[in-house]
Parts: sequence; structure tokens; C-alpha cells
Amino acid sequence: QVQLVESGGGLVQAGGSLRLSCAASGRTFSNYAMGWFRQAPGKEREFVATISWSRGSTWYADSVKGRFTISRDNAKNAVYLQMNSLKPEDTAVYYCAAARTYYGPYESRYDYWGQGTQVTVSS
Repeated sequence: QVQLVESGGGLVQAGGSLRLSCAASGRTFSNYAMGWFRQAPGKEREFVATISWSRGSTWYADSVKGRFTISRDNAKNAVYLQMNSLKPEDTAVYYCAAARTYYGPYESRYDYWGQGTQVTVSS
């Protein structure tokens, strides 16, 4: 079992930045690929970014490429999402997720999820 707790969400103006954190506890963190997903009001949850188990390979949704950066610190059991040049369309609840045997954008393949943190970008 892996427990995930997100933090760092909030209200920011368009063009601003936020850094989300996800703290993991439970099984060996470095054995899991970690992902960030988001769900805007009235929309399906969508993939944002993912980072692989140990080599740190990353994969981004086209909508955030060049603006968001995912990283992980296995010593701290944490994964981060640095979000720059935020746009109103980035407003959503952001979820952290862990996958034991998968690296990629499909949420059904992730095993554990956090409760989410709200990000609101005002225009």
C-alpha cells in the first residue's frame, strides 16, 4: 500500500507559478513511476506528466510541455510539479498517482492516488 498526499495548490494569477508536492509513504517509493493528473470542473480527469522509477525519464501532455516540470526525490519519498506560465485553463484539482509496473499517461494503469489539491488560475 502507498499513501499519497498532495500539497502546494492555491490561487495564482495568470502567468504566475506554483510548485505542487506529493509526499509518499508505505512501500518503496523508488519502485513506482509517479504521475500527475488533473480534473477541471465538468471535465474528465486528464494526464499531465509522469516520471519513471529511477532514471527519471519524463513524459508530458502537450498542453503543459515547456511550462511544467516533474521531478522526484527518492530520498525524500516525494514528487514535485513545478508549474510556470500558468493559464486560466490550468485551473483544476491536481492528483498525484503511483504506478508499480507502468510508466505512461493512462490513469487506469496507476495503482494509488492522492486526494488532490486545488489549483486556481485567475485571468
